[in-house]
Amino acid sequence: MTAPAAVAPASPAAVTGALRLYSAEHIDAGRAAASPEAAETLAWARAFLTTAHPDLGRRGPVCPYTQPSLRRGLFHIAVPDTSPGISPGGDLPALVAELRAHYDALLADLAEESDRELLTVLLVLPQLDREDSTVLDELQRKAKDEFVEQGLMIGQFHPVCEEPGLWNHSFRPLRAPVPLLAVRKLLVFDLPFLTGDETHLNHYLARFAPEVPARIRAQLVTSVRARRQGTAA
Repeated sequence: MTAPAAVAPASPAAVTGALRLYSAEHIDAGRAAASPEAAETLAWARAFLTTAHPDLGRRGPVCPYTQPSLRRGLFHIAVPDTSPGISPGGDLPALVAELRAHYDALLADLAEESDRELLTVLLVLPQLDREDSTVLDELQRKAKDEFVEQGLMIGQFHPVCEEPGLWNHSFRPLRAPVPLLAVRKLLVFDLPFLTGDETHLNHYLARFAPEVPARIRAQLVTSVRARRQGTAA
């Protein structure tokens, strides 16, 4: 059986507002020379996210979605525009909103659900402190409620991110050379990432188990959280 053809990449450096958006293919072609962090991030994704790690605690790559996303031409990196007259830092919530707008625009061009599930957009934030993840963590925390409610996952990566791995609490899978946020579609397999927050868990169950009555969903939320807390103890 012939593998499906890769999705045609978007424009080399789509610029709207304060962000430049690059596909992995355009970065490989040298079209992101003005944004060296884009190439640095892509190299990290290929070297770390797509491969296994002895400390991960399970088999398979660190992120099972990255390699298929790259293979299908659905992996994109957004970087703040540094053109004269544009503030590279910008308003961080506004950058997150623009990240979402880029994601939605790319998603609108995808007809196949399998492609929609693999679409990934990373927002690199090189202006943030690389020795303190507080600002990035708070930015992600505030955005996550709305993103999860609307069926999206948003995760943070940082050089000193202390978020532990799911299968090995000594492993730090969210460390990257540059502070960044990553957005993709919320999938049924994402439940373990949402059990620590009652609101997120409720959104998950409402999306993937809509036929379950709200009262029963509430009981499930309570049960899952109690089990998680007991395991952590």
